[in-house]
This record gives sequence, C-alpha cells and structure tokens, in this order.
Amino acid sequence: HVQLVESGGGLVQPGGSLTLSCAASRNISHISNMGWSRQAPGKQRELVAIIITSSTTNYADSVKGRFTISRDDATNTMYLQMNSLKPEDTAVYSCYARYLGTLYWGQGTQVTVSP
Repeated sequence: HVQLVESGGGLVQPGGSLTLSCAASRNISHISNMGWSRQAPGKQRELVAIIITSSTTNYADSVKGRFTISRDDATNTMYLQMNSLKPEDTAVYSCYARYLGTLYWGQGTQVTVSP
C-alpha cells in the first residue's frame, strides 16, 4: 500500500511558477512508475508528466518546455516544477504511483492561474 500526499498548490498569476510536491508513505526507489495528472472542471483527466526512474520522463504536449517532473528517492518525494503558467493550467493536480500492479492516487491539490 502507498499513501500519497500532494502539497504546493495555490493561486498564481499568468507567467508565474509553482512547485508541487508528492510525499509517499514508503520507499519510492521500488516504484518505477510515478507521475502527475490534472483535471479541470468539466474536462477529462489529463496525464501531465510521467517519471520512470530519475532519467526517463515524458510530458503532455501542453506542458512540454514549461513543466519539469523529478523525484528524490532519498526523501520519498516527487516534484512537479511548473513555469510560465497559463490560465488553462488551472486544475486539480494529483500524483499517482503504480506499485505491484496497483495504482495509487493522492487527494489532489488545486492550482489556479489567474490575474
């Protein structure tokens, strides 16, 4: 079992930056597939970024060049650095971890990009 807790969301102006954190309840060095997704009101969930080990990442086209996913296995924490934020990035951001065939989700954190 893995518990995930996100933090770092909030209100930011367009062009601003935020860093989201996802703290895991167990050693994530054994978890190869982790990532972030987001869901805006009235829209489907969108997979934003995936990290498979520290050197293999993938991003949605909508965030490429602006968002960076990373992980710190020593502190069991995954991050999402978000730069050049746009109003369309407004959503609830949730982290996930796939461990032993089970997909675990955090509770989500709200990111609002508005003047």
